[in-house]
Amino acid sequence: MLNITKLFINNSMRLSHRSIYTTNIRFKTEDKKQMLASMPVKDEGTVGEKVIDIDTLVSDKSFQRFPNINTHKQLFNGIPFDEIPICNVKVSPNNTILNITDHKGKTQMIRSCGVEGFKNTRKGTNIAAQATAISISSRAIERGLKTVRVRVQGIGPGRMSAIKGLQMGGLDIISITDSTRVSWNPPRPRKQKKL
Repeated sequence: MLNITKLFINNSMRLSHRSIYTTNIRFKTEDKKQMLASMPVKDEGTVGEKVIDIDTLVSDKSFQRFPNINTHKQLFNGIPFDEIPICNVKVSPNNTILNITDHKGKTQMIRSCGVEGFKNTRKGTNIAAQATAISISSRAIERGLKTVRVRVQGIGPGRMSAIKGLQMGGLDIISITDSTRVSWNPPRPRKQKKL
């Protein structure tokens, strides 16, 4: 730190002095460039992720990516789309619950982050959701289920992690449906804070 003494003249023409302590930090342009080069790239987490260009899919007629009138009759691994089991992922800020049902809606197996051993606030994390999804997918494969449809409901940190966990566990996901309820008449907002 540098001790700099300066003179200040007050309105009454008296002289006084103050001690000002400052630090001398100067970035040379080369140092700043080195520092910026060493910083990670913003999208470093998405390296290696599979990217699909939607425009090319729409123009490519050989493979139908989006549903149409005949989708319910389409075969996936020899099973019609209507008869493929459904994996329901119910996500909340505090927990993630996964259950696999048959095509009629009868529950076959259910797992949640609490059942997996995560307690209290850890139940709401994306790691807990991914571990639960891997667990339920391995149990589904043991029962002979290979392809599933995924139905996600709710908003929370485990939405994408649960889907990724199902895929990591070995299940083939053929469709993802978001059935989160939307309130068209939401509750009244809080009154304004008085200052």
